[in-house]
Amino acid sequence: MACELCEREVEKLTLHHLIPKEEKGHHGPTIAICSACHRQIHTLFDNKVLAEQLYSLERLKSEPQMQKFLAWVKKQNPQKRIRVHRQKS
Repeated sequence: MACELCEREVEKLTLHHLIPKEEKGHHGPTIAICSACHRQIHTLFDNKVLAEQLYSLERLKSEPQMQKFLAWVKKQNPQKRIRVHRQKS
């Protein structure tokens, strides 16, 4: 299964609510992504930013901090657990 963000083939994908549940996104669209991408999204952005600015796959992929992470993570072994860190501003 390929992650919709980093496009790596991984064993297991998680569902990311494009509009967080806390921001009334219970029944909204979701994307299937790897756990590394999912953790990185929630490390970098709070739910309000996700709901108001990054509410689509295209917007997530075009966000500069995510682009930097995606360029790096695409080179990583999909079988290994990726540690995520808040990037310096």
